[in-house]
Amino acid sequence: MTAPVMIHAADMSGTRRMTRVIDVLGEMFTDLAAGRTRSPARTVVEHGDQRVLLVSPAVWEQRGVGSVKVTTLTPDNPARGLPLIHGIVALTDLETGQITALLDGAELTAVRTGAVAALATRWCTPDDTDDLAVIGAGVQARALIRATAAVRPLRTVRIHSRTRAGAEKFADWIRDTADRPVRVTVCDTAREAVTDAPVICTATSTDDGTPVVEADWVAPGAHVNVIGGTHPEAVELDPALLGDAVNLVEDRAAALDGAGEIRAALAGGLIKAEDLYELGGLVSGAVDAVGRTSVLRTVGMAIEDTAAAVALSGTCRAAEQGTGGPSAVPSAGEGAPDGHV
Repeated sequence: MTAPVMIHAADMSGTRRMTRVIDVLGEMFTDLAAGRTRSPARTVVEHGDQRVLLVSPAVWEQRGVGSVKVTTLTPDNPARGLPLIHGIVALTDLETGQITALLDGAELTAVRTGAVAALATRWCTPDDTDDLAVIGAGVQARALIRATAAVRPLRTVRIHSRTRAGAEKFADWIRDTADRPVRVTVCDTAREAVTDAPVICTATSTDDGTPVVEADWVAPGAHVNVIGGTHPEAVELDPALLGDAVNLVEDRAAALDGAGEIRAALAGGLIKAEDLYELGGLVSGAVDAVGRTSVLRTVGMAIEDTAAAVALSGTCRAAEQGTGGPSAVPSAGEGAPDGHV
């Protein structure tokens, strides 16, 4: 029996690895939109005081692989000096049933969530877009920077977060890890950060229905990646913007079930279910969003873990065999990917 490849957080860093994840996700979303694969709902087991165990399985038949992610959420952990989220992903060969790779689940979640946003950014913005606004300064915000920088030549980043100290620390991280000079500005308000920004990413831990970003702050033609808060009804972006935007989702049924902005826009009569376009249609060219205001609202799906694990296990094997490994840059870091598990 061949031992599975062990892929740690540090093994998921580097621009080439991130680009590979983005590319493979595009392939997967095309299959998902065409009905050639599926992503079952995850199993959630609550226990103790707000502690949660989640099991997320998926199978990607076209690639001959499946995966299972086991994730734990332990609210008391930050006080212990431990990450809120721990997890592991097992990648399997469907033909033999063998486990071929074991991956750090928390880091994989951050990487694939950032990569989904970067995939939409690639297809919704001009190639020379170099200005980004980020609301949030946690682990997922870092992954969004890494992913966006893999598809667009970032030169300007504006940041807003709940605490100035957190935002300043995030700004220093960007400056220290960027492979080109980047002007980073910490903004006192979310409005200041997003005004006139061509690309906006929200990655907060909000759990209520009060928008973090109002619709009239967003410039016409901008692209917004909404990672989502920590509750199915949480709202990061004013749902009013969806009435005038190209609305993108990973999967229509999943978004209708778990995306707060979309549920609010539907309830308010701002959009209809048929106004939601799946990422697979964007990648295949059936949807054209460049030059139009566009919004991607993600909810996170198990099949994304499968696709990202395929991409990362392939690059790790290539590096081991001496065929050229990715350049090393810091990983997103330990902790909880904001809004997604």
